[in-house]
Amino acid sequence: MDLHAIKVACSSCNLRELCLPVGLNAQEMARLDHLITTRRRLRRGGMLFAAGDPFTSLYAVRSGFFKTVINTADGRDQVTGFQMAGEILGLDGIVQDKHSCSAVALEDAEVCVLPFDKLEALSREFSTLQHHVHRIMSREIVRDQGVMLLLGSMRAEERLAAFLLNLVQRLHTRGFSRSEMILRMTREEIGSYLGMKLETVSRTFSRFQDEGIIEVRQRYVRILKPEALQAIVNQGEPL
Repeated sequence: MDLHAIKVACSSCNLRELCLPVGLNAQEMARLDHLITTRRRLRRGGMLFAAGDPFTSLYAVRSGFFKTVINTADGRDQVTGFQMAGEILGLDGIVQDKHSCSAVALEDAEVCVLPFDKLEALSREFSTLQHHVHRIMSREIVRDQGVMLLLGSMRAEERLAAFLLNLVQRLHTRGFSRSEMILRMTREEIGSYLGMKLETVSRTFSRFQDEGIIEVRQRYVRILKPEALQAIVNQGEPL
């Protein structure tokens, strides 16, 4: 891991609208720029933080992909989420001042380090920033609720369809294709996240391809019929 104490100007970052608030004036933006003075680079497989580590900062993903995992009572690693550029890592540590999960880079990645005590102090001064921090926390709560719904009420094909649609939509928001993507996570990691066995994940991918809904070549996925994926998801939604 490479730790750089270098200036990272939020005001000129092309991810600013995704991970930081719009509406700050020039003076407020300068104060925020001063807060975020460090970025951290990780190689694929590198750990940004581990469960049990003291909580000191939030991390805005600048590039790359991450997974968050918890270690279960029987010693397995359970994937709890996948994070990409413009998203925030580390919110799990706020409650107990230590991290409850580990964050691992799925490819070479870079994050901006946001010292939480300074961010908290600044957000008390700027209501726009405070509101944005609250929105980020709320978004994580909603996402967790969505995962609970996914795991609790959907069949395997519905889970995978919802996962693919969510992933491609998040990537499209960041300027990528509306229908094509390279999966940064393995089939096994997808299964861990969705509560599915590896064999079930592979079988469901094959079924979607056989039905002409998606095209799959190793980690490359092209969604040919998004409406068909959405119809599969809709079957599992409660009345």
